[in-house]
Amino acid sequence: MEQLTAWLTGPESIEFRGGPVPQPGRGELLISVGAAVTCGTDVKVYRRGGHPEMLEVPSPFGHELAGTIVSPGEAVEGWREGERVVISNSASCGSCDFCARGNENLCVDLVYLNGAFSRYLVVPARFVERGVYRLPDHLGFAEAALSEPLACVLRGIDQLAPLSAERGVLYGAGPIGLLFTAVLAERGVEVVVADPNESRLELARSLGACDTLEVERGVSQAERVRARSLGEHGFDFSIDATGVPEGWLDAVGSARPGGRVSLFGGCAPGTRLELDSHRVHYEELTVMGAYHHRPADFSAALELLSSGRLETDLLLSSQRPLEELEDALGDMLARRAVKVVIRPHPDN
Repeated sequence: MEQLTAWLTGPESIEFRGGPVPQPGRGELLISVGAAVTCGTDVKVYRRGGHPEMLEVPSPFGHELAGTIVSPGEAVEGWREGERVVISNSASCGSCDFCARGNENLCVDLVYLNGAFSRYLVVPARFVERGVYRLPDHLGFAEAALSEPLACVLRGIDQLAPLSAERGVLYGAGPIGLLFTAVLAERGVEVVVADPNESRLELARSLGACDTLEVERGVSQAERVRARSLGEHGFDFSIDATGVPEGWLDAVGSARPGGRVSLFGGCAPGTRLELDSHRVHYEELTVMGAYHHRPADFSAALELLSSGRLETDLLLSSQRPLEELEDALGDMLARRAVKVVIRPHPDN
């Protein structure tokens, strides 16, 4: 057995490093990665050469994975060789005020796990305690790896609390936007999806969007999009899944009086926006950020994936070996793929 790991070393720069298979220390698990899945955050981190919260280069890369336990380290209880698991990419401290309130995503000592794009991964002790989940036999590794982004989506939906009688709008039909669409549709909530790419809109319709609208990049689309709401005043809720300032402003501009706005897509550090304070105040808009996920969200995501109620195969565009990771990210950048399954081992 040999290790092979993708390291992010700078903007659009990946280096593959080999060596002996690492061994787990006390309280740790050694995982053989069965599948790692690319995501929009990976693309953003790849282009920017880092992430303000999750990693600094040089760093092992990737965070959506599932695999098999190769060996438990000393003092590990409750886990055994051969068990199939999915790993959360973050672990909270469990003792700060935010954790006590059930906001583990805001933990003052939240730590992140990178290195999904590897043949083998050592899972640190805190993650073994708080972020390893058994897989049911029928759930494949690639589908299980979607637990992480789906958990983020469930967190955002939990904050919005949409009702089945409401209609919302979603800006951005990337991987996250399409997961939002699938979950909202599964819950019987109408959502209109706006995106510049017709092939992504076609996927959104397949996943249950009640309506779609092809929009332009870089210019305000809120007035056009509002026309697709149930009334003349706008949508009950709106979601930005673009992570660009124009998307944030369009999301705010699409909400009706008393509406809720989820600014889910993360903009670049230092981004500033001007909001219409008159609208926010006199129309009682609720504008909220949504970041990451909590253990409860991850468990709920795994349960939803296990139920088979989501058509996840529509999101997994292709499979590639680990050595073709940069090609996979290129496919995502060019919007030729929604998510790409990376198979780190040559024989699977």
